Amino acid sequence: MSTRDVVLLGSTGSVGTQAIDVVRAAPDRFRVVGIGAGGGRVDLLARQALELGVEVVAVAQATAAQDLQLAFYAAAQARGFSAGQFAVPKILAGPDALTELAAWPCDVVLNAMTGSVGLAPTLAALEAGRTLALANKESLVAGGPLVTPYRDQIVPVDSEHSALAQCLRGGARGEVAKLVLTASGGPFRGRTDLRGITPAQALAHPTWDMGPVVTINSATLVNKGLELIEAQLLFDVPYDRIDVVVHPQSVVHSMVEFIDGSTLAQASPPDMRLPIALGLGWPERVAGAAAPVDWTQPASWTFEPLDEAVFGAVALCRRAGTTGGTAPAALNAANEVCVQAFLDGRLDFAAIVDTVAQVVAEHPLRERPTLVEVLDVEKWARSRASELTQKDPT
Repeated sequence: MSTRDVVLLGSTGSVGTQAIDVVRAAPDRFRVVGIGAGGGRVDLLARQALELGVEVVAVAQATAAQDLQLAFYAAAQARGFSAGQFAVPKILAGPDALTELAAWPCDVVLNAMTGSVGLAPTLAALEAGRTLALANKESLVAGGPLVTPYRDQIVPVDSEHSALAQCLRGGARGEVAKLVLTASGGPFRGRTDLRGITPAQALAHPTWDMGPVVTINSATLVNKGLELIEAQLLFDVPYDRIDVVVHPQSVVHSMVEFIDGSTLAQASPPDMRLPIALGLGWPERVAGAAAPVDWTQPASWTFEPLDEAVFGAVALCRRAGTTGGTAPAALNAANEVCVQAFLDGRLDFAAIVDTVAQVVAEHPLRERPTLVEVLDVEKWARSRASELTQKDPT
């Protein structure tokens, strides 16, 4: 089994750092040749580059290039390296740096960036012929019509879509009746009134440790709605054959129902290292990537229907996905603004989904958009969402 060369986009984030854990545990399987991040944690980026011995480092902020170089020398000194014992990697800096890195010669690109800023790097990796391990769901949601022609190159890293990809191995395409996405339900499962929720409450996810935007999206269930759109785009199954079910234990990550009544489920403790390892090694598995379910301990797994009357995000995303074109891009962009407005105290938690829905309804739909049109719609949606979230919450 040959060693795969890997480029990590978003290496300083949660998924990126866990990907490095996977690489550390399987040095015979993976070699990281390039890493990149937004530029806010240059010290960590430099330490990662030094440890991994990468060829190239990319930082999205042009002004961070010098800081990165200084951080690299500081990291080398901290590890006891003297001049001549290490080579400074090539540094790419600026708004297009991560896009350039995405096309760097390698076998696999892991896109672990946050937000639709990951769309251009996603397209660059795909157009360069790379296998794309995709953890940046927003780039698929926003750029659906642009990305789907390359779906055979994409290996999903979201735990739910990784689960679906694994379960789909169990039958032919014509035998698939339904995809079933599982949702933890977030911290407000069972509530009938979402008004007055504070950021601290919304950030207290009961199962997963994630960044603030993804955690709030999980609390509103926008995250699950985006995953529904992602599932349709990845696996080309109609929306009316994709369901969402609440599974608070987050052990069964998703299921595939087949036409004979059989359902295959993928189960594992909630640990992103498993889908990351599969994304990097697909179709082979990576031994010891994560701990399995402990069958010696008693456990109960429960499933319940989603209360769409309280959590309307999934239905909103289903409508946007069915509309297609730029509707999902407008939804995702507006949601990013609304989440920040909630965290800043300018928007009530219960108003996030309603505000996003208003932006989607008002946006200038493009049915077959170019990349420029997608970016224009995102800019418009962010501007409109900002207008709608200027008032104090009532």
